[in-house]
Amino acid sequence: MYKRRTKPLVSADYIVGLTDGEGCFYVRVQPPYNKSGGARAQLNFFIKVQQADKAMLEKVKKALGCGMVYFQKENRQNHSQCYRYTVNSHRDIIGIIIPFFQTHCLQGKTKQNNFKLFCKIAELVERGKHLSQYGLNKIVNLKSQMNLRTRVVR
Repeated sequence: MYKRRTKPLVSADYIVGLTDGEGCFYVRVQPPYNKSGGARAQLNFFIKVQQADKAMLEKVKKALGCGMVYFQKENRQNHSQCYRYTVNSHRDIIGIIIPFFQTHCLQGKTKQNNFKLFCKIAELVERGKHLSQYGLNKIVNLKSQMNLRTRVVR
């Protein structure tokens, strides 16, 4: 009798390497909505790859057990169409993504720094600090130190 072969999951090291190269930890702060000057702070993790590599993102999603893979239309000239694996559920960021990268360390110094800042922001959000002007200012300050090399300066 033949055993059915299943598609292998990607390893933790593979996810770390892919994140070092193509991943991003990002915080989106939306305008104030309460009298205390607080705002919504959305924590996001994503990996973006070319259209041909969609199956790889599906394996990452299966290995981590959270997130979504979707097509991201690319409008810039000389850029190919892409797929994006995204986790933006607060519960999944706090319960899965952060513990995963605390256990399986990123190798790139820039990405490590971004992750450390992301964790500090996540802790502030978890404690509800984004709901006050003071706490929101701390989050915005930390956010301003993230992803510096990916910004376009005009």
